Amino acid sequence: MTAELIRPPRAVVRRDSGTWSLQTALHRRGLGPVAGVDEAGRGACAGPLVIASCVLRPGDAVRLDGLTDSKLMTAAARDRMYDLVLARALDHAVVVVPTAEVDLKGVHVANIEGMRRAVARLATHPGYVLTDGFRVPGLTAPSMPVVKGDQAAACVAAASVLAKVTRDRVMAGLHEQLPEYRFDVHKGYCTGLHSRALAEHGPSHEHRWSYANVAAAGLRHGLRAPHRVALSVAAAAVVQNGGSPPVDGDRGPRPGGARRG
Repeated sequence: MTAELIRPPRAVVRRDSGTWSLQTALHRRGLGPVAGVDEAGRGACAGPLVIASCVLRPGDAVRLDGLTDSKLMTAAARDRMYDLVLARALDHAVVVVPTAEVDLKGVHVANIEGMRRAVARLATHPGYVLTDGFRVPGLTAPSMPVVKGDQAAACVAAASVLAKVTRDRVMAGLHEQLPEYRFDVHKGYCTGLHSRALAEHGPSHEHRWSYANVAAAGLRHGLRAPHRVALSVAAAAVVQNGGSPPVDGDRGPRPGGARRG
C-alpha cells in the first residue's frame, strides 16, 4: 500500500541551523527514521541513471562534517564522504537504471520508478521520506519534496553522494570499454568534448538514443539504436527535422512520421 504525501506536524526549523534541522524536527515529532532520496545522471546523454536512498543516524552531524550536495564537492572529497556515509549510515540502497531502460521509459519515468525502488529496498522502513526537488508518488511512506534538497537536508545530501560516486565509477568503467568518448572526463554529460566525440564516432550502445543530440548523431552516421526507444519530447525535435530516429525493430526513418514504442 502506498502512502499519501502528508505534511509533518508543525515544527520550527531555522534556515541557519544547518542541513540536519529538517530531519531532526521530523524525528522529534515521531516521524523517523527519515530517508533521503536523490539521483545522478538525469541530465547526461550517456550512461545509466543512478538513484540512492539513505537513512542517517540522528545526531551524526559532527561525524559527517562537510556533507553537502555532491556537485559542490571535489572528487576526492566525494570519495571520502562516500566511504564515511557507507560506514555511518543506518541504512542505504542504490539503484542503477541501465541506458536501455532510460530510453524505453523516458528519463523522468525511469527516475520516479528508480526512487520508489530505492526506498523499497531499504531494510529499515522509513517513517518519512525527503526527495530532492519534486514529489514522488507511490512511495511506501509519507514524503515531502525539498527544494534543493541535497543542500537543505543531510539525508538527501548523503543520497546524492552515494548516487554520484556510484555513477562516476560506472562511467570510469565504461571509459575502459569505449575510450574514444572520454567518459572518464565528462561522465556522459553534454560537454564540448563529448559532442565532438559524438560527431566523430556516432553514438555507442551506452548512449541514450531518446535524446535529440544522440539521435541526430546516429542519423548522420547511419546507425540504429541497439534497443527500443520511446519517442520523447527531445527526440521529437529530430522527427520535425526530417524523420524519426531509427530504433530496433523499425524500418528506419520516416519523414514526417513518428514511431512510438
